[in-house]
Amino acid sequence: MKITFIGLGRMGWHMAGHLARQKHTLTVLDSNLTAVSTWLAAHQGQSAPSTQDAVRDAELVITSLPADAALQLVWNEAADSLALGCIWIDHSTTSAEIARQLATTASTRGNFFIDAPVSGGTIGAEKGTLAIMAGADETAWKKVESVLQAYAQQISRIGPPGAGQLTKMSNQICVAGIGQALAEGLAFAEKNGLDLEKVLAVMLKGSSTSWMMENRSIPMIKGEFDFGFSTTLMRKDLALVMDEARRSDVSLPVTGLVTQLLSDVAAMGHAQSDWCSLIQRQRRLTASRKP
Repeated sequence: MKITFIGLGRMGWHMAGHLARQKHTLTVLDSNLTAVSTWLAAHQGQSAPSTQDAVRDAELVITSLPADAALQLVWNEAADSLALGCIWIDHSTTSAEIARQLATTASTRGNFFIDAPVSGGTIGAEKGTLAIMAGADETAWKKVESVLQAYAQQISRIGPPGAGQLTKMSNQICVAGIGQALAEGLAFAEKNGLDLEKVLAVMLKGSSTSWMMENRSIPMIKGEFDFGFSTTLMRKDLALVMDEARRSDVSLPVTGLVTQLLSDVAAMGHAQSDWCSLIQRQRRLTASRKP
């Protein structure tokens, strides 16, 4: 299949790589030209001088971008150059509103737009084990589902356009609460002089185990956060969640609290660190307490 992949960040880099290994005809594009040249040195594919040139004649356009504004910008640049019947899959985490809007606009042009955010982090992207939750026209979804197997092990059409983003928000609500709980639990054990790795070994086999515990506990214990999903991006995701919660009149007290705590973490200098640096705030708070 002729595919254009736009956005070679921490996630997109690996997803595009998996597609290249599947022998698709692949064109890649990113605002960071160094990222493009480095990717092309490692994988089979080509680039293009502009967004318009990149998407022209593509059967499938895939985007992995930071937020609504970036997605809208790329869409505006590409829309008039899309071939009739082209399907656009967006793996960005955005508002459900823009997903619905672009799906409606695409349909008037004879195209399809699928919101398909992912979960599984950079580890999942690298290993090809992501979970994809999609909002899509059913006919279009059937045409692309097999393509996504290149980098995902769980691929689900949840419902119509927008449903993918709402599912990702549900995921982030759960992950945010678990992340803060993990920070508190580890800091509590540490403050009481316990061997954290022994504590972790027990918890991983008990009722508190989770993806966060399995994949983020050791970096949290070591205080190493130069990887993964940044505090800035998690704050962006939770802001989308809280906006949608206000629109749908849903109370999210824990998510609201973690949103505030991540603001503190960013102010501490961890804006670009993985968001599990939440534990550094907890450690500072714990250290300030008198015994």
